[in-house]
Amino acid sequence: MSDTKLVPPSDLMGTAPIKLALVIPNYNHSAAIAQTLAELAALNQPCYLIDDGSNDETRYLLQSLAEQHDWVTLLQHPYNRGKGAAVMTGLRRAYRDGFTHVLQVDADGQHNLSDIPAMLAKAQAKPDALISGKPEYDESVPKGRLYGRYLTHFWVWVETLSFDIQDSMCGFRVYPLAATERLLSQHALTERMDFDIEILVKLYWQGVEILFHPTKVIYPENGVSHFQGVADNVRITKLHTRLFFGMLKRLPQLLRRKQKAQSPQNDKASTHWSGMKERGSYWGIKLLVESYRFGGHWLCRAIMYPVICYFFLTGKVSREASLDFLRRVQRLEPQHPQLNQPVGWRDSLNHFLAFGNAALDRIDAWCDRIKLSQVDFPDRQVLADQLESGKGAVLLVSHLGNLELCRAISIHQRKVKVNVMVLTSHAENFNNVLKQLNPDSTLNLIQVTELNPATSMLLQQKIEDGELVVIAGDRTSSHSQGRVVYAPFMGEEAAFPQGPFILAGLLDCPVYLMFCLREQGRYRVHLEHFSNSLKGPRAGRMERLQQAVHNYSSRLEHYARREPLQWFNFFDFWRDDSKVNRATPAPQTTAALPEQERTTDRTEHL
Repeated sequence: MSDTKLVPPSDLMGTAPIKLALVIPNYNHSAAIAQTLAELAALNQPCYLIDDGSNDETRYLLQSLAEQHDWVTLLQHPYNRGKGAAVMTGLRRAYRDGFTHVLQVDADGQHNLSDIPAMLAKAQAKPDALISGKPEYDESVPKGRLYGRYLTHFWVWVETLSFDIQDSMCGFRVYPLAATERLLSQHALTERMDFDIEILVKLYWQGVEILFHPTKVIYPENGVSHFQGVADNVRITKLHTRLFFGMLKRLPQLLRRKQKAQSPQNDKASTHWSGMKERGSYWGIKLLVESYRFGGHWLCRAIMYPVICYFFLTGKVSREASLDFLRRVQRLEPQHPQLNQPVGWRDSLNHFLAFGNAALDRIDAWCDRIKLSQVDFPDRQVLADQLESGKGAVLLVSHLGNLELCRAISIHQRKVKVNVMVLTSHAENFNNVLKQLNPDSTLNLIQVTELNPATSMLLQQKIEDGELVVIAGDRTSSHSQGRVVYAPFMGEEAAFPQGPFILAGLLDCPVYLMFCLREQGRYRVHLEHFSNSLKGPRAGRMERLQQAVHNYSSRLEHYARREPLQWFNFFDFWRDDSKVNRATPAPQTTAALPEQERTTDRTEHL
C-alpha cells in the first residue's frame, strides 16, 4: 500500500476522459479490504465489490463497508464460483451501467495502488488498449508460484506468437469494456484462477493492444491465497492446451499481424545490423535461464526449440539472410554434407537451431559445466609460448562458431586474462542474464563503439601486461561508414571494418586468428598465426591494410564453408556499406578533415 495521492480520471490528460469504474473480486479476504477501499476513495469513482460466496464473517464485513461507502456497490454470488466469475460479474455490470473502462484490483493487499494514476494515464492515451501491471516481486513471493509464472509466460508467448504479453497472471488491470464485452458475449471463458490468462490471450487474438506498467507486488505475511496448487495448475495446463490449438487455428492471422506490425518500419534488409533491435525480451531469456537452473540443459533445450521456431517463422529478414548465405555456400560446395540439394527452409531452420544450441553451450560454459579438457585445442602451446614471453597478443575472431565458450572457460580457470572488445549494448539482454549466472561474466568485456586514443592506451597496457585482446573482424560498426575495406568473400565483395586491423597495428604485437567450431560433437579451437605485427612504415600502409583484410576474409571463408550452420551473422553481409541505414550517424570528431586525410590519420601506424 502507499500514501501516494490518487488522481481521478477526469484530472488526467485528454479532452474526453474515460468513464471508469472499479471492480474488486473478494472471496474470504477480510484483512486488507477495508484499507484498500480507504485508499481507493481518493479516486472518487464507483466501485463494484463482488462477494464470491464468502464465509459469514467476510460477508458481514463487505456489507458493512458497502454501507459505509456510498460509492461502493456490493454484488453477491450465492456460492463460490471462482475469481474469473467474480471479475466477469463486475465487468458486465459496469458495461451495462455505461462505463467505458474498469480498473480491476485484487482484495488481498498485494497491489501497489500508487501506480494507478500512471496506468489510468496510459488508458486515457490509448483507450482501446488493455493496461496491465507487470509485477516486480520482492523476496516474499513463493518460489513455486514464481517459477510457475515463467512457464505460463512461455506458453502465452507461443499461443500469441508474440512477446507482447509480458505477464498474463497479474490481476491489476484496466479493461476497455467495449472489446471485453464483445469477447464475453461470444465466448464462454473459464471462471477460476486461469481466467486472467485466458481473457488476456483471447483479447490479444481479437486485436486488442496489451500495454504494461511495472508495479511492485508483495505477498503479505499471513495473507490468504486461494490458489490451489494441484487443481489450479491442472486447470491452467488444460487451458494452455486449448489455447495452443486455438493458436494453430489462427496461425495465418497471427503471422499476418506480426508482418503488418513490422512492415511500417524502415526496410530492415537495408538497416545496419547494429541498428536492428535485439529480438526477444529480457524475460524470454530469463525464462530460459530459470528453466536451466530448475531442470538443467535438457529442460532448457526443450523450451528453447519452440522459441527458435517462433523466431524462424516471424524473422523474415534473418531467415532470408540465412538462406542467402547457405545458398552461396552450396554454389561453392555443391555436395556439402550439411546442406540439402537444393538449399531450402529446412536448412535455414537448422541454421537457427544451431544458433540456439550455441547459446545453450555458452550458458553451460558460464556455469562451468564445460571444461577446457572437453575442447580440442591442438595448437594451445603456440599461444602459451607467446604468453610466457611476457607480452600479450591480439586474437582476431569472428561470429563464426562459439568463441564465447573459450573465453568463459579461460576465465573460470583464471589462467589467461582475456579482454574482449564488444558492442555490449547489442546483446544487452543476454549479457544481463549472464551476470546472474556468473557475476564475473562481463569482467573482461570492454564496450566500445569507435576507436579513440583512450581505447588504444588501455589495450596497449593490457598487451604489455601479457594479456590477450580479442577483436571481432567480421562486422562493421554503426560508426564505420566510409571506413571499410572490401574483400572477396563467398564469391562476392563484402565490407570488412578497418578498425580491428588498425587497432592491431597500433598495439604492435603478434596477431593470431582463432575459430572455435563444433565438429563431430566436440568443440575444436583452430589457432593460426596471422602476423608478427601489423605495424609498419607509413609508406604502403593502405596496401598493408587491404592485404590484412583479404587474408582474414580468406581464412574466414575457409572455415565458414566448412561449418556453414555455425555462421551467426543473420543479416545481408554483402550489402554495399555506403547504402546501409545506421541507427546513429557516424561520429563527426574529425569532420573538418577531408576524407583522404582522415583515412591517412587513421592508418598512420600500419
